Amino acid sequence: MLIQAGYDIAFQCPARTPMLLQLQVHPSRCPDLLTPDEIVADPPLPMRSYLDLFGNRVTRLVAPPGLVTFSNRFVISDTGLPDEIPADGAVTDIADLPDDALLYLTSSRYCDSDMLADFAWNTFGALAGGRQRVQAISDFVHANIRFSYPEARPTRSASEAMREGVGVCRDYAHLAIALCRCMNIPARYCTGYLGDIGVPPDINPGDFSGWGEVFLNGRWFTMDARHNHPRIGRIVVGRGRDAADVPISTAFGVANLVRFEVVTDEAPAGQNQPWGPRA
Repeated sequence: MLIQAGYDIAFQCPARTPMLLQLQVHPSRCPDLLTPDEIVADPPLPMRSYLDLFGNRVTRLVAPPGLVTFSNRFVISDTGLPDEIPADGAVTDIADLPDDALLYLTSSRYCDSDMLADFAWNTFGALAGGRQRVQAISDFVHANIRFSYPEARPTRSASEAMREGVGVCRDYAHLAIALCRCMNIPARYCTGYLGDIGVPPDINPGDFSGWGEVFLNGRWFTMDARHNHPRIGRIVVGRGRDAADVPISTAFGVANLVRFEVVTDEAPAGQNQPWGPRA
């Protein structure tokens, strides 16, 4: 399967503003790119990239005063298969976890698992298998959070999402991740593209999506409590402890968002070049 993805994002800056952008696909998906994944700035700007502590690609630039637009369209190859479901098995003992998984067992800015430990063990502690626990957590989060863009709040933590019972995709992910960490299952946050491929179209405008990954049976598997069923065509942009580690943009000054459009569509068979003008 071929997928065309991209964005048109614009900021209004009253003065020169240093910025960081996390808009390029994760290095693990770069071998699947069929066309360049390049950020195009209008007006043209010098930009350079680096890998952050989590292995994500980050772009540095200084935006000039006025309107600046960042655009991209690329084509990427995908298996076309739904998210893989792990076989059930015992949760890996902490002593046997790889070193780099331990970071994803502790509380973080938005995944405040220390506030949820008693609830998690009382609710999910009787389940033995790792997949059983993860699925039960995903079912719980899916059933207890109401999706609402108007009620989104960038400072909402996992425990607040559970208490308030409302949120957007990042809140579903944060709560599910935090509950998994309470159960000694490493869990990390992902952001990226997830189009309406193989499912009815979403009435909401295109957006980047947030979901989780859990470490089971010696590897990482997708956990998406918002949709709560396997999906097709995920394209990871960034991974971290929570959304604080993978912001789409960071401005060291004032940068008012005035346009935000994200597209993720299945490409027609044989179409291996992006189409449609960047506006």
